[in-house]
Amino acid sequence: MLTNNLGYPRIGSNRELKKACEQFWAGKSTIQNLVQVGKNIRQQNWELQKEKGIDLIPSNDFSFYDQVLDLSLTVGAIPKRYHEVILNKSNTELDLYFAMARGYQKEGLDITAMEMTKWFDTNYHYIVPEFTKDQQFKLFSTKLLDEYQESKRLGIQTKPVLIGPVSYLLLGKEKEAGFDRIDLIKNLLPVYIEILKKLEEQQVEWVQFDEPFLSLDLTEKDKAAFKYVYAEIKKQFPRLKTLLATYFEALKDNTELAVGLPVHALHIDLVRNPEQLSTVLAVIPARLVLSIGVVDGRNIWKNDFRASLQLIETAKEKIGVNRLIISPSCSLIHSPCDLDLETNEATLTPEIKQWLSFAKQKVEELVILKQLAEGDAQAQTQLESNVQANSNRKTSTLIHNPGVKQRVSGVTEKDEQRLNPYALRSVAQKEALKLPSFPTTTIGSFPQTAEVRSWRAKFKKGELSQEEYDALIEKETKETILFQEETGIDVLVHGEFERNDMVEYFGEQLAGFTFTKNGWVQSYGSRCVKPPIIYGDVHRPAPMTIRWSSFAQSLTEKWVKGMLTGPVTILQWSFVRNDQPRSETCTQIALAIRDEVLDLESAGIKIIQIDEPAIREGLPLRKADWQNYLRWAVRAFRISASGVQDETQIHTHMCYSEFNDIIQNIADMDADVITIECSRSQMELLDAFADFKYPNEIGPGVYDIHSPRVPAKEEMVFLLEKARSVIPSAQLWVNPDCGLKTRHWDETKKALTEMVAAAKVLREYVEEAVTL
Repeated sequence: MLTNNLGYPRIGSNRELKKACEQFWAGKSTIQNLVQVGKNIRQQNWELQKEKGIDLIPSNDFSFYDQVLDLSLTVGAIPKRYHEVILNKSNTELDLYFAMARGYQKEGLDITAMEMTKWFDTNYHYIVPEFTKDQQFKLFSTKLLDEYQESKRLGIQTKPVLIGPVSYLLLGKEKEAGFDRIDLIKNLLPVYIEILKKLEEQQVEWVQFDEPFLSLDLTEKDKAAFKYVYAEIKKQFPRLKTLLATYFEALKDNTELAVGLPVHALHIDLVRNPEQLSTVLAVIPARLVLSIGVVDGRNIWKNDFRASLQLIETAKEKIGVNRLIISPSCSLIHSPCDLDLETNEATLTPEIKQWLSFAKQKVEELVILKQLAEGDAQAQTQLESNVQANSNRKTSTLIHNPGVKQRVSGVTEKDEQRLNPYALRSVAQKEALKLPSFPTTTIGSFPQTAEVRSWRAKFKKGELSQEEYDALIEKETKETILFQEETGIDVLVHGEFERNDMVEYFGEQLAGFTFTKNGWVQSYGSRCVKPPIIYGDVHRPAPMTIRWSSFAQSLTEKWVKGMLTGPVTILQWSFVRNDQPRSETCTQIALAIRDEVLDLESAGIKIIQIDEPAIREGLPLRKADWQNYLRWAVRAFRISASGVQDETQIHTHMCYSEFNDIIQNIADMDADVITIECSRSQMELLDAFADFKYPNEIGPGVYDIHSPRVPAKEEMVFLLEKARSVIPSAQLWVNPDCGLKTRHWDETKKALTEMVAAAKVLREYVEEAVTL
């Protein structure tokens, strides 16, 4: 019986990669230093897994930004607009790589970044491959080969990890009409064959192909592509041990397809769907090795050894020990690095800490499960400890609050409805708010400089008093309000300088949440988040945002938005308790946010934004399961937003999502204004709203805040004109595509000045049209 890991966190236990990347991007560090930091992290990860006893250790699971972008560079899928970056001999491969991820604005070039979207139903973002009808592929980057050689030099035999060719194509986007990207499979496969030949020359034993699309709904053409690819690989590499990894969902109707592919081993996710084990075992051929994902790669709860051992025993009885591999459910990239770093009992109490497991501990759990399954008597102590910890969690008085449960059960249909439909509310809001056409606003946060972050750190350490800290935040807020007024923005925000993270900030003030000090996970690039842990029933003990929203509103005659994170996003971007349905937890959060919305309204805040960027992300991967999720997710948002008067305008924000297939559900949320990411897709996302004839107001993002480049007014006018061609002018707002927290003040001021100028141009167009 082998132990196998599908991938390990690459940010470093102390976020070394984040810091090194940001230093390099800022010109404060050399490329040599960045490369060395990456090398150190890889070595530490490999050595840790070898020391713990993992048999199949992954390589090429490291990335400086994103594994999908890595593969695009590997197979030469480099959009033409970056070819001038390649031609500049002073640029390295990493310069090209980061240009594709972040845009490129120097040496007279101004190149937009590639589109970014969510990795299935996680909070990880990937860079979307771009394909053209005549797309050609060639081996461009040797990163995978180099890292495999690197591990061998350290005396560690690793298993290179590749996104499978079918999933890679399906992850991408056609950039011109008239073809289906899956038709490019015959162009792409030769590059994979070339890579495998080079790995074979280096005596590679195992190669892992990640094909998560095998757990999704597939077309007949997709299925044919899977059969073609793996038949060709088997034909050319008969002795290579290929592990085909699926995860995030069950194989379901693709089970016979998956077990019939000529690979050496198949991985299935038994955390997301343990029921599929019996289905797979019923049809598994005698030649196939089975990797079972029994340790949760996406959540932080300690494994239930007894439940996992039952699954292992079931598989052993059917296929035997030699055909069985024990694995996590998916890559551990979605888990924090090491629970041992959580030494602050004030942040994470010992009682709760005993229930948890991070990436390092999950690796240990795999090895212990193997020992227990093989009858190792020395592992019995760990089994007893595991049983005790899980038992303590079930009976802990921290978990359940009868008052919260009673309130959830008392929610009625009236609690989900605004007083009047949007058509009537919009009249009341226009009268109350008196905003111009094409009103300008931002999504909420403004740049959090190192200085602002240092204030928060000093305050938490007791080096600043509450009064000193508040005075500093007041000063920053005043300056931000003044800047917005001088720039001409119509609806202002307070800047959120008191907030560490859009979810963590609220979790810190809600009962039922706890926090880590070092529980960081990668969201995209150098962006790391520290998800709260929802361990018990959720409620709001006291108001959370009134202090700073009211203060900001007192500084200006313009409207200041109250800024909240929505219940679905708080749920999705937290580590959620797994002892009750997610819908139950989401409704608890919705009621807490509802209380805050009503308090903001009472405090005179007439525009309230309830961000829900994760509502699309939470969508189940199988369409058959969508409506149940959408029913409770939309209901949770409506509960949070529906207690206010008609004159109070409710906004929501969504980013990096495809809306076409859930546009009716978004309309059902009944927000007065929705702001969405549109800049990287060049307003393509608006097509869904246009075809549907979305009735409410829309703010399509006119510039990409995830890139340091500053777009000109003319570029934003062009995008707004595209928006105006499909959405009535009266419905359009003008805004960036996301919050500005991660940007620098210099680029932010320039970009927002251009944005306001673009809105003025559009107003002039409309006024001229009316005059004519």
